[in-house]
Amino acid sequence: MTGDAVAGDGAGEGAPGEARPEERLERAVRVAEQALIEFEIAVETFRVEVENFSRLHHQKLGPMYARLDELDAQIAEARAARTGDPEDIRKADEARARVMPMPGVEELFHGWMDSDGLFPEAAAMLTERPVRPPQRVRPSEEARKLYRELVRKAHPDLAQDDVERERRDEFISRVNAAYGRGDEALLRELSDEWAAGPVPVEWKPSRSEELYARLEWLSQRKEMLTFVARELEESAIGAMLKIAPDDPDRLLEEIAEQLLAQVAERETELAELAELEG
Repeated sequence: MTGDAVAGDGAGEGAPGEARPEERLERAVRVAEQALIEFEIAVETFRVEVENFSRLHHQKLGPMYARLDELDAQIAEARAARTGDPEDIRKADEARARVMPMPGVEELFHGWMDSDGLFPEAAAMLTERPVRPPQRVRPSEEARKLYRELVRKAHPDLAQDDVERERRDEFISRVNAAYGRGDEALLRELSDEWAAGPVPVEWKPSRSEELYARLEWLSQRKEMLTFVARELEESAIGAMLKIAPDDPDRLLEEIAEQLLAQVAERETELAELAELEG
């Protein structure tokens, strides 16, 4: 989409059946717009998946991480009490400092831990008893379909003026919120609302300068979204999700099994230190 390429296309201007340069630019803009919208849909879908997986990760595994931190602190404190070594005491203080205060833990785990320790659901996980699974917020296939359709139809980049863009911005923000909650019913309502609303006039730029500016903006927007997508993919949760995109629940189960094994090891070590003290 360089200036040289466009200039070369204009060499045959005026030939029978050949499109004018502005028409070719209009087609290029429309193609770039649709490509950008599809890319935005993909990035937003992945963002929602990362957010949902992060929520499930904290709800399901958070108590185990907290238990490991507590056991590490108790082990370090028991060792320091036995040796009296200043270095062991320093390590014990550091280990205790890493343990979250109870209000923060309760807030993070959304009711999985109270001021007296783990709630029954969390304790059940650590003892392998049946446990109530954390609440899911994962859009259904129908919700995904509705979301894609709405974004393609109502995307702000398809507006022809500022008023129309503002209307579309407000509408798409509601669509994104509904999709983030996996609210299929609300997405259907929004689909009906858009269908009943005013049909905007298709934007047809008339000047080459406007079209070049539009292509430049689309390119910058694509670059920004590429950065956002890379940040999501390289995040800890994003990287985990990419390991098992089709079965994230199984990945959580595998991590839970590893954490349970670590908890058992720490409890054994703590018991051995207690026996030495006895």
